[in-house]
Amino acid sequence: MTGVEYLYENILLDPLSNEDTSYNTRVFEKAYEMEKENTDNKVIHFAEWLTKKHTIVLMTLYEHFEEQYYNEEL
Repeated sequence: MTGVEYLYENILLDPLSNEDTSYNTRVFEKAYEMEKENTDNKVIHFAEWLTKKHTIVLMTLYEHFEEQYYNEEL
């Protein structure tokens, strides 16, 4: 269960008033936005790490890809 799912289950499903519902909705949307940004950042950091750690492997894979792609095209 993610933090946003926890918020949804514990705040949005049991609001106390219309005012609370509006506030809770804003909090939920912000939490979701933060979670998505965090996930996006993890992907970016992983790609940066992978590129730095495995440059030779990536270059070799790209060369194989290029050979196969262009050989199929010709």
